[in-house]
Amino acid sequence: MSAAAPPPVDSSSARGTSRRLLSRGLVGGLAVTAVGPLLGAQDAAATTADARSAARTKRRHRSVCRHWHRCPQHPRHTCRRKHRCRHQHHRAPRRTTDPSPTSPAPTPQPAPGPTPADPPIEIPTETPAQPPAETPSEPPTETPTEPPTETPTEPPVPQPDPDFTSAPLPTPASLHLASRFSYGITPQLHAEMQAAGSPAGWFEQQLDPASIPDPDGDATASWWFSIGASAAQVVQRDEEEVESGWSAMANYARWCLARRIVSRRQVLEVMAEFWEHHLHVPVHDDGVHPFRADYGKLVRSHALGRFDDLLVAAITHPAMGVSLDNASSTKRAPNENLGRELLELHTLGTGHHTEDDVKNAARILTGYRVRTWSTWQVWYDAASHWTGPVRVAGFAHPNAATDGRPVAEAFLRHLAHHPDTARRIARKLAVRFVSDDPSPALVDHLAQVFTEHGTEIKPVLRALVAHPEFAAAAGAKVRTPTDDVAATYRALQVRLARPTTDQAAANAMIWQAADIGQAPFDWPRPDGQPQDNRSWSSVSRLLASFDAHYSIVNGWWPKIDITYRRPAQWLPAASVRFDVLVEHLCGQLLGRSASPRLLQAACEATGLGPATVITERHALVRWSFGMLLTTLLDTPEHLHR
Repeated sequence: MSAAAPPPVDSSSARGTSRRLLSRGLVGGLAVTAVGPLLGAQDAAATTADARSAARTKRRHRSVCRHWHRCPQHPRHTCRRKHRCRHQHHRAPRRTTDPSPTSPAPTPQPAPGPTPADPPIEIPTETPAQPPAETPSEPPTETPTEPPTETPTEPPVPQPDPDFTSAPLPTPASLHLASRFSYGITPQLHAEMQAAGSPAGWFEQQLDPASIPDPDGDATASWWFSIGASAAQVVQRDEEEVESGWSAMANYARWCLARRIVSRRQVLEVMAEFWEHHLHVPVHDDGVHPFRADYGKLVRSHALGRFDDLLVAAITHPAMGVSLDNASSTKRAPNENLGRELLELHTLGTGHHTEDDVKNAARILTGYRVRTWSTWQVWYDAASHWTGPVRVAGFAHPNAATDGRPVAEAFLRHLAHHPDTARRIARKLAVRFVSDDPSPALVDHLAQVFTEHGTEIKPVLRALVAHPEFAAAAGAKVRTPTDDVAATYRALQVRLARPTTDQAAANAMIWQAADIGQAPFDWPRPDGQPQDNRSWSSVSRLLASFDAHYSIVNGWWPKIDITYRRPAQWLPAASVRFDVLVEHLCGQLLGRSASPRLLQAACEATGLGPATVITERHALVRWSFGMLLTTLLDTPEHLHR
């Protein structure tokens, strides 16, 4: 790790660090794009007024048509405008058998407005009566539905690898996969990969986290009351000084860090963190405390699903609305913070939108409200929604109804499927999991998979792991501070317990991450914690990691509600040569054999020779075993991914 200055602050990303909110809607129309006439040569009679009027009507219908169209000849081709599809004249193949019954359509998610079926999240107190919703003024139009999705092709079942399943240590390929899609290799993780038959088999299992029993990870949710508390309970406990809102948000960060250490669903934890940084709500942002844990759990629930579903749920959640000021945005004074960051950070990226796009995005998102610092009521206020035509990045809608939720959802799904969004998501995934400077070919490939699979995340991850550039990037990434803390506790095979005091290990770990450089989700700007090496490769960060490793391996702090392995438990036999011990420890902590360089470093740190015999009574075990463990954890093998 080399010293480097931190990256400059992007002032355009730093302008909105405050607010967010909750809602959904139905899919609305997409961009209205004019098309040229498709009519062939007309005879002289076509010049009559009636013919010209009919042509205009036909052209207008084609330009605003919202018919979903799946090309029967090219089943992978989906067009949102049937009449604009260049394959529109293709005919479906003749059926030779009766069609199979179609599966029932999924039950739509209820909109979070204040209805009997879906009451608003609110603190039970006297609040002003809600104004009646206005009757939509726009004429009824055909509401586009989700495009029909073809039955996804099942990924090939990975074949067992007998050589891998019998190997005592991870192979370079399995070690690399674990370093990128887990919080650190352990003997247990290696055994799980072997039980799956191969690293690829383990990865495929991880993409279905519900199929993986995870009692230790699930148990952590009960360690802090605020993790399962409602918004009303969080507010009440804060007002009664039982637990401050700041503590509730810190407890969410603690829960995430604990899950990264103990959970068997490692890919889910890694992807939940990735998306929370992409759709970032700072965990200590002012006013988000009633909603922050719920927001994080919502992101986790979509972490391996579809990005368009995740985007709709996250942008309309109250935590996002409060954090980026949309909770107080109205038609009289639309606040542009969320609209700007939605376009600049969450979807299209810098340089792919205009100021008019930002203004219209802000107008579309008006109506999602939170009564902050009073009742904390969450509701959709039709009277606050800005109405009128909107056009943003190819999306156009008359937006005439006072209930703007269908328009907002259609707009967000349009952004999720936009080619610029696909490239932005693809590059961020490549930077996190491959290298700081991924090739354009890799980014284009991942963006294509993202688009072809309707923003599904699992196919993109499979494509990323299968790409040669992924395999060639082993050891090329630096662990972030939170990665370092989680990987260190995992390597030392500690046992965490339910925290009983403020100084308990599960509570203290976030301070260790903060001392190294960054506590979970505490990055203050809306752009999310950086994932590049340069941001985490300073001399001060390196020294902070050394200090944390030394404190943890010696069991100095934290000491409460945690069980460390005793030095004697690390010995592979009652009597062992020092070089054999170093080899054993490298396998346990680092998942690899001891290189000559590592053995030399261990000898110099302890003053022992390779042939020195070590027993439980040896001075190394009794007094300075922590120095040996720290030496191995302070190496690039542990500090890099």
